[in-house]
Amino acid sequence: MFDKLQEVKERYEALTKSMVDPDVIADQELFMKSSKDHAEMRPIVEKYDEYMSVKNSLEEAMKIIAESKDKELIELAEMELEENKDTLEKMEEDLKKLLLKKDPYDHKNIFLEIRAGTGGDEASLFAAVLLKMYTRYAEMNGWKVEIVDFNDTGVGGYKEVVALVKGHGAYSKLKFEAGGHRVQRVPETESGGRIHTSACTVAVMPEAEDVDVNIEQKDIRVDVYRAGGAGGQHINTTDSAVRMTHVPTGIVVTCQDERSQIKNREKAMKLLKSRILEAEIAKKQAEEAASRKLQVGSGDRSERIRTYNFPQNRVTDHRIKESMNLDRFLLGEMEYMIDATIAFDQAERLRESGL
Repeated sequence: MFDKLQEVKERYEALTKSMVDPDVIADQELFMKSSKDHAEMRPIVEKYDEYMSVKNSLEEAMKIIAESKDKELIELAEMELEENKDTLEKMEEDLKKLLLKKDPYDHKNIFLEIRAGTGGDEASLFAAVLLKMYTRYAEMNGWKVEIVDFNDTGVGGYKEVVALVKGHGAYSKLKFEAGGHRVQRVPETESGGRIHTSACTVAVMPEAEDVDVNIEQKDIRVDVYRAGGAGGQHINTTDSAVRMTHVPTGIVVTCQDERSQIKNREKAMKLLKSRILEAEIAKKQAEEAASRKLQVGSGDRSERIRTYNFPQNRVTDHRIKESMNLDRFLLGEMEYMIDATIAFDQAERLRESGL
């Protein structure tokens, strides 16, 4: 690990010098890349320098204890050792995490797709519950949520709903929400008090930019139609809804949230690019996961990741074997579970990397 850290530091120092070179400054593309690399390496180098400073201080303290005859000085050195005995170990763990390969999409906005699975109306109602839960979590983080497309049931549920979650780091926090979400509860229409089990699937797609996905216009088929919802809701008198098909892959997206066809086209194109990017990420993850026994956030929609048990007021994540209060979780208080999942994934990747 320390060989890698020293290598990063040397590259960082070389970049620092090169970025004041007039030739590098004149080459805008090279300068932007250097600036990006420099910014990514800075927290690693700063933490490494901090680690070396503490390490040197502790070594000096041990030397004083071993060689000094000054009782007061020895006591001060022993106090320093006692106060910082766990510091180096904690800093080493932090350095290992900083050295892990960064997900290039972590900073991005996301498209969040929730689909009702088995369970009929109960599943569609649970889809609406999940949407409220994620919306509350987003609001707590200062993010914005925009509905892009929906297929409602007229009884307060969704067969499917797609939302754009705008906020720096949304993908880094929510990417491990992808998968199957199971609910166990007694439906309001159930007179016998029997618990029903239903499910929804969640997909989390980083919002793709032109640099991430390039689509040829000739490969797209666009259909427009009149937007509308169950029970006469959201009825529009113009053909503003957009259905966009990527012919080479067969991926289809729709957008009917906006009253303007132009705005719906823009959102549909963003969603289409994000779906194509999601497929590419899933393929890469499948290849990388071939040797993994535990997969957090494999993106597999069929993988059951969590159970929401209403009678016991408990939500359980099956990947990390953690549970918490369901009422609070549905209010958007998801941070503990999300952080635990991220930590679990980091531990898995550290184990695989050999750091």
